[in-house]
Amino acid sequence: MISRRKIKYEVSAPLRQYLYHFDRLRDIPLVYDDLARFVGSMPYEDPRGKETLWLTVYYDPDLMAELRPKLTKIYAELKIGGETDLHEHLTVDRIDFGEFGNSRPFRIRITNLYNDNSDYFYVKQADASRIYGLELEHILSPNRINYLVNGNTLIEEHIAGVPGDVFLANHLPRPELNKVRIAKEFTKFNERCFIRLLGDMRSVNYVVDITPDFEEVQYRVRPIDFDQQSYERRGKTYLAYRFDSNKTVTKLAFDVLNRKTIDQYVAEEHAQMTRRAKVEGGRLKGLLGIMRRDEIAPSHHVASLAADLAKYHHTDIFRDCTTMGELTAAHVAHMLEL
Repeated sequence: MISRRKIKYEVSAPLRQYLYHFDRLRDIPLVYDDLARFVGSMPYEDPRGKETLWLTVYYDPDLMAELRPKLTKIYAELKIGGETDLHEHLTVDRIDFGEFGNSRPFRIRITNLYNDNSDYFYVKQADASRIYGLELEHILSPNRINYLVNGNTLIEEHIAGVPGDVFLANHLPRPELNKVRIAKEFTKFNERCFIRLLGDMRSVNYVVDITPDFEEVQYRVRPIDFDQQSYERRGKTYLAYRFDSNKTVTKLAFDVLNRKTIDQYVAEEHAQMTRRAKVEGGRLKGLLGIMRRDEIAPSHHVASLAADLAKYHHTDIFRDCTTMGELTAAHVAHMLEL
């Protein structure tokens, strides 16, 4: 359903002021352009030996010597915050490049020299629509998001979980899987994304967090790609169940849940999102106020999506929306009855 790379939008001055107010804007090293100066690469294989879309990249020794302390400092800033010397025992173990993504991300593997424990973070090109996506996830979802911005550099914390495509291929067929619980979570995930207009939730763009409970296993589906926040022009791109890669879990949901149960889970998600929106009312109002005035999608995308949403909801409240921010604010207010 999505065939073209999205347009990248600069972070506006009002959005930067918002990021500064909420401590997202930090004086971290501007490393993205330096990371793009790699001199060699090879395909990255996962632990099972399967080739992935990532490339492990290599640098001139002098450049790598400059990058290493900057990257460990960024990691310490992301995890601890403020001035700290608690990164001297950390090292950059590997750098991977994702040429496939809109933000052309670098994945940095950081290893603790004392215990060999590793963690990841991502360095991406700062893009306004992606930042709006991260903020709306932080405010309206049950998940907290940790990221930093400076100039054209966006730093994101790694979101742990089983990649959606791997979960659907390897976990979904297992006889011990609690089919009702994963169907319930996918239904709620689909609704969360649709309400705040987060598109392109193909199976490669979310992870499944699996948590053992005292009797059963809990699942939570979390988006990991926010590039398509309020950008695409067709309403169906904001419905996760409409993507072919999600057909198996969509079929499962309709097989194990009846219409009344689906409506119950949708109503639960609406109620929970409404509570979060009210608790974070000032922050949400400030974000959407800036978003209304920002250009984050072509005007014909706005007109097309407004027509799709009007048809879907049988209302004309989107008729006068001229920006994606206005459309997003109107959609959130309409669906959550704010």
